Amino acid sequence: MFLFQPNSRIRPSPFFEAAVADGLKMANVYNRMIMPTSFGDPEGEYWRLINGVSQWDVGIEQQVQLKGPDAGRLAQILATRDLAGCKVGQGKYVALCDHRGTIFNDPILLKLADDLYWLSIADSDVALWARAIAAERGLTVEISEPDIAPMALQGPKAEDVVAHVFGDWVRGLKYFWFRETEVDGIPVAVQRSGWSKQGGFEIYLKDGTQGTRLWSIFKEAGKPWDIGPGAPATPERVESGLVSVGGDTDDATNPFEVRLERFVDLNVPDDTIGIQALRRIKAEGVRRHQLGIVLQGDTPAPLGVRREDVALDGRRIGMLTNCVWSYRLRANIGFVLVDSAVPVGTEVTVARVSGPAFGRLVEIPFL
Repeated sequence: MFLFQPNSRIRPSPFFEAAVADGLKMANVYNRMIMPTSFGDPEGEYWRLINGVSQWDVGIEQQVQLKGPDAGRLAQILATRDLAGCKVGQGKYVALCDHRGTIFNDPILLKLADDLYWLSIADSDVALWARAIAAERGLTVEISEPDIAPMALQGPKAEDVVAHVFGDWVRGLKYFWFRETEVDGIPVAVQRSGWSKQGGFEIYLKDGTQGTRLWSIFKEAGKPWDIGPGAPATPERVESGLVSVGGDTDDATNPFEVRLERFVDLNVPDDTIGIQALRRIKAEGVRRHQLGIVLQGDTPAPLGVRREDVALDGRRIGMLTNCVWSYRLRANIGFVLVDSAVPVGTEVTVARVSGPAFGRLVEIPFL
């Protein structure tokens, strides 16, 4: 049984009751909301994502809406990626940085109209940031957090399920592109996206009163493909090399350090926040880089409540930012953020809670 007492600080998504009914056992707090993390069978949920189709409550990916004549301008001031060619119906993965070039969020930007954008955010208060910047720049734009919540269908069979509900037109959606539509009178936007590398879609519910009904529609539609509940908390994200901003980054991490260089366009306008710092960092050379690590041992040993120091010949060179047991590699794997001079193949020591552990640095992704 999953117990939760709602309050004004931590709230459930529109899909929460459906997730509980499907056996939710564990959750975390993300964007001041409940984020489901397990339904009691971590390995089964992992293989469902790898081989079939998994249904996720990701309502914690709140939308920050920019609306008004200066919505596009504000979007570009916030994002270090060139948005000039972004079309209506297109989404883009973007990095949000502060004035030091430190990344603090990595939302998917969706362009719904020339004067209307959504930022589907990770875990930090982007609305507060956007309002401050808009006021400071004197922009004419309304910033809100509308009643919109994504539900994800992920896995190699997700496309079949989504096409069964909406029609074969979804098969033609390019990655991060989306279309506004409805299902049984429920307004949604359908986007090819999701926090896995197994393929899938995110269904943006635009009426929070319909969460349980929308969940049930896809649960029923997915039965021929053995759909089941899951969450973006399996080892797959580490195996596939997906970065968790705020988890795999610290208060000084820039996008170059965590393999996001291709999402930074140094030629964006000079008033883009962080771009001046990022140009300097690029010119001077990046001091750290993110690599994978495979640890010795055949017993699952996930990361605890803190990042763990990584050392080479007794000298600290960085930190282990996550560690999970890989069911396919049969090993503990994770990401490290270490000095850029340290190459792949280096044997290192990690200061684990259980004692020193040895590991080898490898390329990302693992698979």
